[in-house]
Amino acid sequence: MSPPVAPPGWSRWLVPPAALSVHLSIGQAYAWSVFKPPLESALGLSGTQSALPFQLGIVMLGLSAAFGGTLVERNGPRWAMTVALVCFSSGFLLSALGAAVEQYWLIVLGYGFVGGIGLGIGYISPVSTLIKWFPDRPGMATGIAIMGFGGGALIASPWSAQMLESFGGDSSGIALAFLVHGLSYAVFMLLGVLLVRVPRHAPGAGGSARQAPTGPQVSANQAIRTPQFWCLWIVLCMNVTAGIGILEKAAPMITDFFADTSTPVSVTAAAGFVALLSAANMAGRIGWSSTSDLIGRKNIYRVYLGVGALMYALIALFGDSSKPLFVLCALVILSFYGGGFATIPAYLKDLFGTHQVGAIHGRLLTAWSTAGVLGPLIVNWIADRQEEAGRHGASLYGLSFVIMIGLLVVGFVANELVRPVHPRHHIPAPKEAAHVQRQQPESA
Repeated sequence: MSPPVAPPGWSRWLVPPAALSVHLSIGQAYAWSVFKPPLESALGLSGTQSALPFQLGIVMLGLSAAFGGTLVERNGPRWAMTVALVCFSSGFLLSALGAAVEQYWLIVLGYGFVGGIGLGIGYISPVSTLIKWFPDRPGMATGIAIMGFGGGALIASPWSAQMLESFGGDSSGIALAFLVHGLSYAVFMLLGVLLVRVPRHAPGAGGSARQAPTGPQVSANQAIRTPQFWCLWIVLCMNVTAGIGILEKAAPMITDFFADTSTPVSVTAAAGFVALLSAANMAGRIGWSSTSDLIGRKNIYRVYLGVGALMYALIALFGDSSKPLFVLCALVILSFYGGGFATIPAYLKDLFGTHQVGAIHGRLLTAWSTAGVLGPLIVNWIADRQEEAGRHGASLYGLSFVIMIGLLVVGFVANELVRPVHPRHHIPAPKEAAHVQRQQPESA
């Protein structure tokens, strides 16, 4: 399954489309909220229960990325994209079976567990390759690919809503929608498998071969022993928790916020809101990550976390009185959420080098697994408890938003603590390593 090495003259700009074909497909995960109301109605689920496939999918994303990161580095992007294709599509097919026979555990197993493995392997599959193709602009390169994951719901949300409208919102209609998703994404992801190429060495801007990576290099096993890794783990976890808390419950949240007003939000408009969030998520991934190449990774995370806390405060205080304000703040939060994902590989490259950046990135994504449980759990559990207490509308989410503000402040502090990696963690440069090897027999 080794991908063909790029021939002389191969354009590096053909690599991002290969990555996009995979990321646009697995980005469907962000459209899960469109399926929540039909599943709750057809199978009698609570909001917390209907979030379980999404939560498990994000958990498996982080775990499979962490445990599979080294395999991806070793076997290459084509192997990784193939594994992602098989798992992600199989997850939808299992979910279709579960919906058809009204066995929710099969949907959780298919979409959450099997599909989640496809999410994790597919997500990290192009990252290391892109950084090697674009050493001069790592933030922009990873942003181009990872924006596909954020933009997947821009396609999947209206597409899923239209299918549910055409097929019906009962269990058989949901099953048919899952089946169409699984088959369609298999075909689309196959394009990336066939197109991906790896550089001969480490091409520069013009595609010519360069010498081995320069600057400090840290192995994946050594990276997790550094405080920098764990500071970035906290940063990513807090930023993702804040964004995913809105994203997972986006459609019902905007409906609840304005249910008691003179202009309630329809089901179609709520699906459109999910698509808008996806657009902001996607735009943030390329826009903010490219900006990080200019102003630095630490500064851009100050924006994500600091301004993000301000946006949550505005929604908590004034969101239910102004629909444009609610939508605008949510879009900004989701752009930071997407930007945080796209910027983190370049942040890792700055601190740890390119030697095993894909494997390090995979291990860091366990923060996403934690956030995938934490964010939806905070929002759904508190909303369910508030509803049981007789509250409704925006009051279902007030406490959740206060918690999110606190988490973003924690992430801001962790980002401030990031410093360059101590030289004792660096891999010795080739000359140093050779010198050490010569010294050993002499001293013996």
